[in-house]
Amino acid sequence: MEFASADPSVIKSIRQRYLLNEWLRLAGKRPPMPLQRDFQLDRVDEETVDMMGYDVVGEADGARFLITHQGARLATTYGNERVDPAARRRFLDEAIGPERYGYVVDIYRTCLRHKRPVYSISTVDDADGKEVSYERLLMPFGEGQAVQQIIGSFKSISIEGGFKISNLMGLRPKAEPVILVRAIIDRAFVPAQAASHSPGEIIELD
Repeated sequence: MEFASADPSVIKSIRQRYLLNEWLRLAGKRPPMPLQRDFQLDRVDEETVDMMGYDVVGEADGARFLITHQGARLATTYGNERVDPAARRRFLDEAIGPERYGYVVDIYRTCLRHKRPVYSISTVDDADGKEVSYERLLMPFGEGQAVQQIIGSFKSISIEGGFKISNLMGLRPKAEPVILVRAIIDRAFVPAQAASHSPGEIIELD
């Protein structure tokens, strides 16, 4: 499925829109993309369980993605043991295996090429056969024209109500995701001011 040009309205999750608006606000001050150290968000520390951080090692299609932050809920979603990135360095392809990596690598490479946030929606059945939407937002960070880090937000939701998250995106019969949306957030857009917030905990994905 080809990637379509889109504006932020394509994103369904309110939390992901908040993250994207902050990225857009910072990118407007320092195009084409912010530095990761400037992406400090309060009141979303609970979001880290659904987020990943990566250092980009290499360039273009030869780049690999070194995990610097792994959300606890994402380890459950992929049926993996959560490994502290500070204790053991792993690349994304090593963490999820070559078959699952083959499903997702295009979205990471597209984020690198375009230096813009990339968004996708896939559907997959849980262990009980309930259809679940899996929404992925990747945001690039770096110096000049080089993407040096990527931060990802990942959300799962089902209109059928509660579902089983364990091994949701793991390798199971009839579990291959069906891609519904692939979008590059690159249409002209003036972001609204980021939601006002009081001082609180600051999260840094590093």
